[in-house]
Amino acid sequence: MTETRANPGLDLHLEPAGPGLRRGLTEALRAAVRTGRLAPGTRLPSSRVLAADLGIARNTVADAYADLVAEGWLTARQGSGTRVADRPVTTPPAAPAPPARTAARPAYDLRPGTPDLASFPRTEWLRAARRALHAAPDEALGYGDPRGHAALRAALAGYVSRARGVHADPGRVLVCNGFVHALDLLGTVLRARGVHTVAVESYGLHIHRDLLAAAGLRTVPLPLDDQGTDPRAVPEGAGAVLLTPAHQFPLGMPLRPDRRAAVVEWARRTGGLVLEDDYDGEFRYDRQPVGALQALGPDHVIHLGTASKALAPGLRLAWAVLPPPLVEEALAAKNHLATCSVLEQLTLAEFLTSGAYDRHVRAARLRYRRRRDTLVAALAVRAPGVHATGIAAGLHAVLLLPPGTEQSVVQAATWQHLALHGLSLFRHPDAVTDPVDAVVVGYGTPPDHAWSGALDALCRVLP
Repeated sequence: MTETRANPGLDLHLEPAGPGLRRGLTEALRAAVRTGRLAPGTRLPSSRVLAADLGIARNTVADAYADLVAEGWLTARQGSGTRVADRPVTTPPAAPAPPARTAARPAYDLRPGTPDLASFPRTEWLRAARRALHAAPDEALGYGDPRGHAALRAALAGYVSRARGVHADPGRVLVCNGFVHALDLLGTVLRARGVHTVAVESYGLHIHRDLLAAAGLRTVPLPLDDQGTDPRAVPEGAGAVLLTPAHQFPLGMPLRPDRRAAVVEWARRTGGLVLEDDYDGEFRYDRQPVGALQALGPDHVIHLGTASKALAPGLRLAWAVLPPPLVEEALAAKNHLATCSVLEQLTLAEFLTSGAYDRHVRAARLRYRRRRDTLVAALAVRAPGVHATGIAAGLHAVLLLPPGTEQSVVQAATWQHLALHGLSLFRHPDAVTDPVDAVVVGYGTPPDHAWSGALDALCRVLP
């Protein structure tokens, strides 16, 4: 066997220092082994390769290796090359560890916003990835279109048109690195348009409000009554409205038809924009699917969708269907950079066009409905004074509590190692409606094997 085959050309970073090449190289190797940068068993380059990389004589490297073998730092065997010997590693003192958290890691997680990650269709996704990569031309692996790969934009336009009633064509679809990225871009677009105020729902995710604030926009909460958000009262001076019309997050009711029509009419009359967050539009149980608001005003409504709830947040794939005038403005805000992995885009395109996405959603819909039914049945028996609302759709329920008990329930959940959010966490600080005591239960979050345990822990903390 030749030396090249026995010792392939491995890369090794060394900076010989001190008088004499041999001594400097020996000291650099010894320090790398002593500090653990070269771990026990690590194979070193052949003397020929390392000499060529360092621009020194091969005999110098061979002599340095021989010195360290004699000292016990290295070992050399015929056919296996030169390796770092097994020996204790001396590492520099570690930085002080941060103080340990006092709260134990929760045994169960019922926070909303995440699907059952254990049910991610790994096998089907891998098949789609293989098919997509095999069929992709070489140029697909380049820098790409900043709007997103054409195959994914076409697949998304077809899907949201068919499944959500959106008026879409591939030229108006913008692929984003998650919903937060999409909202961040739109905040930049709105500010560039001279918008200063965005109307939002009285209850929603604070991170969305924070993103708009970071773009220089003020958020003003819309009125809320027993029929849900009332966008007919958009404040004077607002240039945009952010809504979850199909399934209000977190309260759970859909936006009423007359109010849907009213907010689109407001946009037409004022030139404002409606940002439609369709975060879990696929999951409907006891009612007909609520179509996208965008269908009522494609030139005034931005439809925002995501794979985070149907598949997994870790894919970091979301999309915006834009009114025609906004396409170039959004690309300018994106700095014409493609930000999503083209391999993930091609895989999702294949997943959509092959029907695998629809099959997965149908299976997930049945699984989540069974969990919801189990939750409602358990409450009826073990906590009859607690009423579940917003359960006709989505992956979470709002459990209404007796007045003044929300914080005590959340604290009791912590003692039970149960992660649980109170409704007050989602309330806009300027909301004028009376606060309601409730907890928001994400029944889609736990894996199947943990669902019964999570449900037991929940019932133990409810009044």
